[in-house]
Amino acid sequence: MNTMTVSVFGLGYIGLPTATVIASRGVSVIGVDVTEHVVNSVNAGRLHIVEPGLGDILVDVVRKGQLRATMNPEPADAFLIAVPTPFKDGHKPDVSYIQAVAAAVAPVLQKGNIVILESTSPVGTTERLADWLAEARPDLSFPQQAGNDADVQIAYCPERVLPGKILKELVANDRVIGGMSEKASSLASDVYRIFVTGNLLVTNARTAEMCKLTENSFRDVNIAFANELSLICDKLDIDVWELIRLANRHPRVNILQPGCGVGGHCIAVDPWFIVDTTPDEARLIRTAREVNDFKPQWVLNKVKAAIADVLAKNPEKRMKDVSVVCLGLAFKPDIDDLRESPAVKLTNKIAELGCNVIAVEPNIDDLPFALATKNVHLSDLECSLNISDVTCLLVKHREFKKNIEFIKKKNQLIDVAGLY
Repeated sequence: MNTMTVSVFGLGYIGLPTATVIASRGVSVIGVDVTEHVVNSVNAGRLHIVEPGLGDILVDVVRKGQLRATMNPEPADAFLIAVPTPFKDGHKPDVSYIQAVAAAVAPVLQKGNIVILESTSPVGTTERLADWLAEARPDLSFPQQAGNDADVQIAYCPERVLPGKILKELVANDRVIGGMSEKASSLASDVYRIFVTGNLLVTNARTAEMCKLTENSFRDVNIAFANELSLICDKLDIDVWELIRLANRHPRVNILQPGCGVGGHCIAVDPWFIVDTTPDEARLIRTAREVNDFKPQWVLNKVKAAIADVLAKNPEKRMKDVSVVCLGLAFKPDIDDLRESPAVKLTNKIAELGCNVIAVEPNIDDLPFALATKNVHLSDLECSLNISDVTCLLVKHREFKKNIEFIKKKNQLIDVAGLY
């Protein structure tokens, strides 16, 4: 039995799986979240997110007393911070959640603690975290003041997991650990060795922060190429899906798949952190973001044209009589995560046209507030397609793959996910 106590701040898509996996290794874990519903759900052994296989492990570690959740920070040996870093004022990074955790955790810090930031952050955020903690606890020393001899060490270790495969990737993926001192890197490595079988790659905090942003920007640039290719092929009357399949037969070509845009809290957000910090240098990264952000508007133009065709062929119909079915709201297949989802934004824009919009998202039970207030209705696949005038295939969920023949029969089908 490991005697270390680990506290995880933020019990969302990253924090909860991380806390659960660490607890499954016999470590005492305290989960901290500001949402009472989340805390109550965890303590009852219930998932509030969708992640295959996580539920059974959560029930086990809660039953054994290895994991419990609270809204109030408590002393621990290691503190992992996994809270959101969204936008504010356009594309400016908002690190206020991290600052709030610093204020909350500072009173319970003790000599010998390690604080590890996992939240995707602009370069320099780990240093800012250390400054916030030092300001709140002048009785303790931190690595910017005392290096290896600091009372409390600080490190950065970004998550790099794929929703739907988090349990496997949390353990198997290599981790980049950026300590603000050699001692910080060593202490952080001790924490990750509890559950990580991949390599632990040690660097400094700034490089680790930039590494996370670089990984997601690389993906974003490559997706932008595929999305731009889809626009070109549409104009030239070429099947982009066939084109990509053929081009990828080249031994050194691996084009990604286009879609209705790019979503999620990582790829759609992180490149802007680089652009914000180095606007004059990040020209390609900015352009890729603009290409991917434009794709939902391009799809919306397709929907408008399809609706116009329906109205032209049915003079008795008005805009409110046209039913548009949006297949998929999540930002990627087979998950419930709607963060920064282009499908959600697109569905919202379609609803603003004044037509009857029906969403089919098999991974959620309720629509997000932004859609529920826009006269969008959540329904099942069969009922929706039976009344559909225009069908938009936005996300390649497995449920849609199973019903591909049914979907293909629909007139005015706009497939931007490449289901067939």
